[in-house]
Amino acid sequence: MLRFGRQPAIDTGCGGWLSRRLVLLLASILPLLAGCGERAWNAPYPASEAESNTLYSSFSERPKHLDPARSYAANEYAFIGQIYEPPLQYHFLKRPYQLVPLSAEEVPHPAFFDRQGNRLPDDAPVERIAFSEYEIRIRPGMNYQPHPALAKTADGSYRYHELDPTRIESVNRLADFPHTGFREVTAEDYVYQVKRLADPSIHSPIASIMSEYIVGFPEFVSTLGGARKSLPGESGWLDLRSYPLEGVELLDRYRFRIRLHGKYPQFVYWLAMTFFAPMPWEADRFYSQPGMAERNINLNWYPIGSGPFMLSENNPNLRMVLTRNPNFHGEPYPSQGEPGDREAGMLEDAGKPLPLIDKAVYSLEKEVIPRWNKFLQGYYDTSGVSSDSFDQAVEFGSGGEATLTDEMRQKDIRLATAVETSIFYLGFNMADPVIGGDSAENRYLRQAISIAVDFEEYISIFSNGRGVVAQGPLPPGIFGSRDGIDGINRVVFDVVDGEPRRKSLQEARELMARAGYPGGKSETTGKALVLNYESASAGPDSKHLLNWMRKQFRKLGIQLVIRATDYNRFQEKLRKGTGQLFMFGWNADYPDPENFLFLLYGPNGKVEHAGENAVNYDNPEFNRLFEQMKNMDNTPQRQEIIDRMVEILRHDAPWIWGFYPKGFSLYHGWYGNVKPNLMANNTLKYKRIDPRTRLERQQAWNPPVVWPLYLLFLLLVVTVVPAIHHYRKRERSSAR
Repeated sequence: MLRFGRQPAIDTGCGGWLSRRLVLLLASILPLLAGCGERAWNAPYPASEAESNTLYSSFSERPKHLDPARSYAANEYAFIGQIYEPPLQYHFLKRPYQLVPLSAEEVPHPAFFDRQGNRLPDDAPVERIAFSEYEIRIRPGMNYQPHPALAKTADGSYRYHELDPTRIESVNRLADFPHTGFREVTAEDYVYQVKRLADPSIHSPIASIMSEYIVGFPEFVSTLGGARKSLPGESGWLDLRSYPLEGVELLDRYRFRIRLHGKYPQFVYWLAMTFFAPMPWEADRFYSQPGMAERNINLNWYPIGSGPFMLSENNPNLRMVLTRNPNFHGEPYPSQGEPGDREAGMLEDAGKPLPLIDKAVYSLEKEVIPRWNKFLQGYYDTSGVSSDSFDQAVEFGSGGEATLTDEMRQKDIRLATAVETSIFYLGFNMADPVIGGDSAENRYLRQAISIAVDFEEYISIFSNGRGVVAQGPLPPGIFGSRDGIDGINRVVFDVVDGEPRRKSLQEARELMARAGYPGGKSETTGKALVLNYESASAGPDSKHLLNWMRKQFRKLGIQLVIRATDYNRFQEKLRKGTGQLFMFGWNADYPDPENFLFLLYGPNGKVEHAGENAVNYDNPEFNRLFEQMKNMDNTPQRQEIIDRMVEILRHDAPWIWGFYPKGFSLYHGWYGNVKPNLMANNTLKYKRIDPRTRLERQQAWNPPVVWPLYLLFLLLVVTVVPAIHHYRKRERSSAR
């Protein structure tokens, strides 16, 4: 008989130990089972951020330069574009792309002068204009983000500008400096940044082009080079305020002037790039102290700007974090757009203060599949579309239009597409005697190949349909580009029902015969025509592409020899002009036809002039028209000249025009204000997040897999409870 007033011996022996273990295990498992309706267990972010106004995205490669004088890469602009504020920016919604003020009060209009300094009218002939002057007035009341470089002591001196080596050795990151300060942005900061572009120690990628235009820039480069050599010891501090630059003048606290040689209307586009963002001299002084660079405490690692965000965490092996700049001066969301924007919901936030989010977290994702899976789980708000996941996400309708698959639509995932301001082309080396030159026979040969190489098929096979066959050198959205029937290249395409249709192979073969290669064989030697294709794709993944390229030339009886090498060797062949054919591409620096047509301007030839004309095309009439067109405003007269230039190019066929790539991106329904802007780099401030909806979707899409816990619990019951029962029975038997 059991006595209820006293516990049996099992409570103090092995059975008691088992009982307590079972109770503890149940106490640990049951809360998990009961918590299945809470936040997703596999969420990669802290619970405190579950409903925060934070954007989550990823990056695959560490940004190398965050210094606005050096940065010239898209993965770097993704960060510094949100931090720095140049004078101008592109309107977020309007198309064609339109420049609007950012840190400047207005888009500057140039004043023109002759060599005697006399002011000229705005419509003065280009040949009379010796100088252009841009006066830029910046907005008062803009402040820099909190930063140690601007921290001061009680007596007004800078706290961290004269650090001893021992103090520097004790810091490993910018946050190790406990004090920060800020001040107003002034016109002097813009002047200082332009001078930094000329500093030989910085190696700015636009120093060479600015030397062509900014008055006194080449001489200033030499001056700074000499000054750098005379610096004592290891000090890297060179106070650029002490060195005057002739073409850049400080007028007052909020105004400065830039003086250019001749007329260069494209200069305003440079004013929308972070190269011309303000830089406080204090930051240059702070970062130049010996020992700072060795600890990655420099502008390439820690920017300082006046924009809506600041880089609060830079751990490129894990994540990078942008947070709201507490000193941001404010900016309203646009209240106007283009037709259709209001219906698309792009103006729902009109007039609201920017930025619309508080934080952006970018996690390092080197592999495509994990990044894609996290997007589908709802842990990244937006995603690109890789080749591996393309069929899962996108399908094409009967008319060739891209739509989302049912799986994506069920998740309220949305698709944004845009034809990029880029072109990929197949180039003929015009300096080569077989394929180049201006003879009629070689021109027929290039035209025949242009017809035979089927870039519609290329786009379908190698780009998942993400491209538009090019009809000339100018992508859509660039002034001078023609749409519809007027834009069709009649050398390569016929017009059928208002649409381009590639000419037949029979027509290409007739051109081959006129070129002296009937059936692909030389009329004089009887031997098959052999051409060399230079490729920088030497890996196994390129095998199918190179085989496809051979097939295109085989249509005309041409034997294509693939000469694959690494990219450095490929570039060397272009510089020396030893190749015949190659694939190349170009992405616009700014939305002006000059930025594409200069790629075929004779004096820009790669071999003779080390320019960007990689095919060494040199047509005197085209050159003359380019010189007339390049500095014109966008007028009907400029359009007429561009039309003539494009027809010359189509006739001469120095390029097979290839295709304009089409960007595809996916985003969740809770991610708002998505409209591709291929020119702007500062669009994060416009983005909107609905964190509540995101959390609900994450919970729904990531249910915990609890059956292993139930199974574990069952196994414990099956094994432990009988053991306890057996032990109790044995103890009772011993007691009796």
